Amino acid sequence: MEAYLDNAATTRVFPEVRDIMLQVMEKDFGNPSSRHTKGIDAEGYVTRAVQQIASTLKCQPKEIVLTSGGTESNNMALIGTALANPRAGKHVITTRIEHASVHEPFGRLEQMGYETQYLPVDQNGHVLPEVLEAAVREDTLLVSVMMVNNEMGALEDIKKLSAIAKKKNPNVIFHVDAIQAYGKYKIVPKRMGIDLMSVSGHKIHGPKGSGFLYVRDGVKISPIILGGGQQRGMRSGTENVPAIAGMGEAIRIIYQDHAQKVEQLYALKKRLIDGLLAMEGVTVNGINEIALEETAPHIVSASFAGIKSEVMLHALAQEGVYVSSGSACSSNHPELSGTLRAIGVDERLLDSTLRFSFSVLSTPEEVDYALTAVDKVLPMLRRFIKK
Repeated sequence: MEAYLDNAATTRVFPEVRDIMLQVMEKDFGNPSSRHTKGIDAEGYVTRAVQQIASTLKCQPKEIVLTSGGTESNNMALIGTALANPRAGKHVITTRIEHASVHEPFGRLEQMGYETQYLPVDQNGHVLPEVLEAAVREDTLLVSVMMVNNEMGALEDIKKLSAIAKKKNPNVIFHVDAIQAYGKYKIVPKRMGIDLMSVSGHKIHGPKGSGFLYVRDGVKISPIILGGGQQRGMRSGTENVPAIAGMGEAIRIIYQDHAQKVEQLYALKKRLIDGLLAMEGVTVNGINEIALEETAPHIVSASFAGIKSEVMLHALAQEGVYVSSGSACSSNHPELSGTLRAIGVDERLLDSTLRFSFSVLSTPEEVDYALTAVDKVLPMLRRFIKK
């Protein structure tokens, strides 16, 4: 048996997603900018996908810009805002637990002359409202806060944080990295005070190379990819129609019977946490004195005292259990997690932490198998280390 519990890194596409992508690649393969029938048919897939996205967000289709994924969406939101608003303020705010695709663009903004500020978080990964309020200034252009942390599943109160920022400075542009949140929550940007929001398709059983950026009508951002002027000039380049069609289909499926899907994810999370905490020398991060429902339904961060995370990861892989050490998007460059440091994880456990993550295709049997594998390899590794 196998247990794929690395769904925060990527997910298996739904069969319906595979089928629609094959249809587009083999039959409806025209360029959506072409004016003949093949092109018009291809354009139809793009239009339907955008409408599907807009329906989940209760927004207008013109507020959606299709991208190659979360990294591009984040870069477009952050760099594009700075380019479009050069006189609106030179102060930008984010948190210490953001993904590299936010932190790296913030480094670029610093090179462009912006003052960057990184907010601390509490032991559960939450941004404290009073800390944000104190940070926002008259010259603050942008605030960027991820809705769900990709390493340990912290869930931020985006509506509250946005309201605080905009009360202090009504002109602040509020960006949300929703890459781990979209599909797990029903998100209505206008009700939550979100101006810009990034999403990736391959986290929700769509294909890699797909994503979008929500841009609230009236918010000024500049394109960062220039060329043929596709998507109203906001993102040039021939649209990746197979991926776009696949993402649209994944979104349709993920939001069917949505409450039931989320309930199943929380049940799996509880099952895994209960099993891990019954083992000696195992701690679960980011669940201190809060209800499970105050964390994301699909991510568990666990530390294994005395065992290096890479050693544990490979030992579990030998048993057919697949997990991540830190953020899989950058785990080819191993380094101690800034997120775990930010929430106060013991220094001795920083390099002993794994991330388990579920999807709607995960099963209780996979969780039980993973727990059995952990219980098997832990004592073996500890005996080896003691020698």
